[in-house]
Amino acid sequence: MGHCKEGPGFDLPIALGLLLASGQLSPEHMQGIWSTGELGLDGGLRPVRGVMALALAARRAGARALVVPQANGGEAALVAGLEVWPASDLAQLMGWLADAQGIPAPAPALTQPEAKQPDLAEVIGQAHGRRALEIAAAGGHHLLLVGPPGSGKTMLARRLAGLLPPLPRQEALELTQLYSVAGLLPEGGGLIGSRPFRAPHHSCTATALVGGGATPRPGELSLAHHGVLFLDELAEFRREVLEQLRQPLEEGEVWISRSRQQNRFPCRAALVAATNPCPCGWFGDPERTCCCGEAQQRRYWSRLSGPLLDRLDLQVVMGRLDPGDLVRSFGLGAARPAGPKDSPESTAVVATRVMRARQRMARRNPGGQPNGQLQGASLRTLVELSPGSKRLWQQAIAQRGLSARAGERLLRVALTLADLEGTQVVKSQHLGEALSYRSFDQVGREMSFRNAEQQRQR
Repeated sequence: MGHCKEGPGFDLPIALGLLLASGQLSPEHMQGIWSTGELGLDGGLRPVRGVMALALAARRAGARALVVPQANGGEAALVAGLEVWPASDLAQLMGWLADAQGIPAPAPALTQPEAKQPDLAEVIGQAHGRRALEIAAAGGHHLLLVGPPGSGKTMLARRLAGLLPPLPRQEALELTQLYSVAGLLPEGGGLIGSRPFRAPHHSCTATALVGGGATPRPGELSLAHHGVLFLDELAEFRREVLEQLRQPLEEGEVWISRSRQQNRFPCRAALVAATNPCPCGWFGDPERTCCCGEAQQRRYWSRLSGPLLDRLDLQVVMGRLDPGDLVRSFGLGAARPAGPKDSPESTAVVATRVMRARQRMARRNPGGQPNGQLQGASLRTLVELSPGSKRLWQQAIAQRGLSARAGERLLRVALTLADLEGTQVVKSQHLGEALSYRSFDQVGREMSFRNAEQQRQR
């Protein structure tokens, strides 16, 4: 039984095959020529998705040239070492192939302009959350922000991409290829120059989040590759959808299996999740009373499994914004000497520290990977604990009942804190600070919220 074609990208190859079979084209003219494109009834060539992936395959196979629609020319030209012929219609291509005259110069490779990122200096107060964001950026750690409405969770999350190092060309090529396969590159293509920030709605399906479909395409997790995946209202996502994240977050790739094919999509993204402490949002707040019953709270949090929470290295409880900080941010507060709370650090300042920490990791870690991606064997070889930090780590595992995974993630965060400080040895203060970002290891969430609020007030 034969197979029908899938997708309009085969229109042009089929048309060229018919022209060869009817003798209108010579086989010599087509030697080493690859092609793709949708063919209109008027003979015009329309853009298709996945051109960059095809260009990479053509280069590996030693193709002489790749014919693509005019609109896909810039995208295909990003693949160095491959001649690209961007054609506007079938007649133009026939002229090139018939007499080898007028074959165009290679299409110019384009780069999309870098997106402007929001500044961290715009976030008022929330020193604990700002510090966690810096650690997440430095070590590539996943982050959970829990707090009442209006506490700044979304503002913090949207500033993580700006703290990450600039996108290297190889990572930009990987990301552009993913967007090409997904059909999300803008017309004219071009290399993606900024780290992505993806924020799917909590009603999305597992296919939309992780990828899949009859003709598999990357999901939001893969579209956030080398960037940030923000899951707002985390506890509102369906549990079966969130559980699909567990293995990809650990392995950095998604495998989509179908009867006739198996697709792999990379997904090395920094996950930032935000949620209210309860359905009404005011559980543990010192000024507003929570109206949720205990059963409602249990159902709300039951959507987040223990194994999923284990994979979130940084778990931060945020209190409501201090009124004085808000008033002073508008220049309406009483005059007083300027301090750190009055002039929060900008994205540029924090990003400099993040870059220095990443450079330390690149020199030390296998493959230059950040600490958040270190496997257990590498972590045991690289981490150097002081006697005090070793004792504190053992106590934390015993007293909090940490799993082996959570215990290792605690060490990864402590190692990142040491890298931010520029020291080789993980000291007790690093481990102690890392422990302050494990708010949900203990069963008593109410105590965590009250302790966080007391610390904020002090």
